[in-house]
Amino acid sequence: MATAGPVLPGGVFMGPGPARRMATGPGASPRWLARYRRARVLRRRVRTAFVFAGGGARGSAQIGMLQALIARGITADAVYGASVGAINAAGYCGQPTAAGIDALAERWRNITRDDVFPQGRFPTPWRFFQQRESVHPNDGVRKIIESGLAFERLEDSPIPLEVVATSLTDGRMQWFTEGPAAERIQASAALPALLPPVEIDGKAFIDGGVVDNVPIGRAISQGAERIFVLLCGPLHYTPHRYRRPIEAVLTAFFIAVHARFARELERLPEGVEVVVFTVDTEPVSGYDDFSATDTLIAAGRANANIVLDFWETGGVGDSFGPARALPDPATTDESDLTDLTAPQGEAV
Repeated sequence: MATAGPVLPGGVFMGPGPARRMATGPGASPRWLARYRRARVLRRRVRTAFVFAGGGARGSAQIGMLQALIARGITADAVYGASVGAINAAGYCGQPTAAGIDALAERWRNITRDDVFPQGRFPTPWRFFQQRESVHPNDGVRKIIESGLAFERLEDSPIPLEVVATSLTDGRMQWFTEGPAAERIQASAALPALLPPVEIDGKAFIDGGVVDNVPIGRAISQGAERIFVLLCGPLHYTPHRYRRPIEAVLTAFFIAVHARFARELERLPEGVEVVVFTVDTEPVSGYDDFSATDTLIAAGRANANIVLDFWETGGVGDSFGPARALPDPATTDESDLTDLTAPQGEAV
């Protein structure tokens, strides 16, 4: 029995259908799937979405991933963001070009801890125990958001943009598609306890990552057929043994976040393809540590290029599997071959 090869820094996942049968069935070959993907691009435009996940100070990794996508001419028809991903998503939508992403990278390089999480008169640990709305104010985050926005309202975004926040009224997710952009993005990035809730239309909202940190479900429900996911951490979360009660709470939160994403990847609808970029390096030591921006950008770009090479050559899964032979035409379903050569306008 063949064994899987080295693990990818991410993965490629597909819903059921002819393409997945060609990729994983008897006699499957990556070359058949590579042809299928090229045919979909040539015969009709596949609706493509970018999904920006949350990840705090590690969000700079998404800039490197964007650089890899733009270098290959891959663009989005719709964009979805949660938490820091909402900030990066808005930056991409405002200027989805190489120059625009370079400018976004430069803004990230200039961010310091005091810009986002000012220390104030009392040491940070003490403020966790004070009777207050949050450990830090959100003025700094608001300035950073506004400095990178090229549009005032979400509906004016050059690329359709949606950001998610968590309602403190009923605990449900709230998707924002219109209205003042800075305010909505700030709500999506309002990290619980660290930053105060944001009030919109008389209701309070906190970080969207609490309810949907990797919103591929939203992208699928809006008609996306190909989704590029920009994670700020690993694809598979391995819990660490904790030593403090607060670490136990955070571990439980990360387990829940990753479990939802894993379930959605396992239940992709027919015809949907998800390409996931990750960054597994651990240069960041704390939520307020922005010292590793260049390291994270470089890691995000390198990891995305590896996954894109894998995807473009017909790869599926999250590891470099063993080489497989081309399928025997005598045993290949004729409808599978038809999908590769469908005329323009026909469903692929």
